[in-house]
Parts: sequence; structure tokens; C-alpha cells
Amino acid sequence: MYNLGDIVMMKKPHACGQNRWEITRLGADIKLRCLGCGHAVMLKRAYFNKRFKKIITQAHEVKQDQEEFYLDPQKLQLPNLLN
Repeated sequence: MYNLGDIVMMKKPHACGQNRWEITRLGADIKLRCLGCGHAVMLKRAYFNKRFKKIITQAHEVKQDQEEFYLDPQKLQLPNLLN
């Protein structure tokens, strides 16, 4: 459905007026970064699934020069599954 690095649209816009979010961490919680102001939030997966609307751009389709706050794929936080 959605993967690390995807840009998604939520049902309601952020306070800055932008409605585009980048997924920077997946797990029990999902970390999102607003592509308007750069603000980062962590949401429970169930809470995110209720407010998720659609995927705007998948991670492999994004060009870094198009997005001001888009993270380099090497800088994404991967879950530590060994603990």
C-alpha cells in the first residue's frame, strides 16, 4: 500500500496549508515529514490509516530536486528488527 519514502496525501491539510507528507519511518508508529514546512510528526499506524487519503508519488518516482524537504534514501530511518 505505502512504503518508506512515499509522498502521501492526508484527509486534512497541515497548519501550514500543505497536504503532502513524506513517510520517513515505518513500524508500529509512522513518522511523517511535512513537505511544506518540514515539521515531523509520529502517528500510530491505526491513526495514520484512518487519516491517509492517497499516495501522491512513490519513493522510486521522486526526483530530489523537486522536493525541498525530501530526504535522501540513504538517510531514511530503517526499523531495527533485531531487538
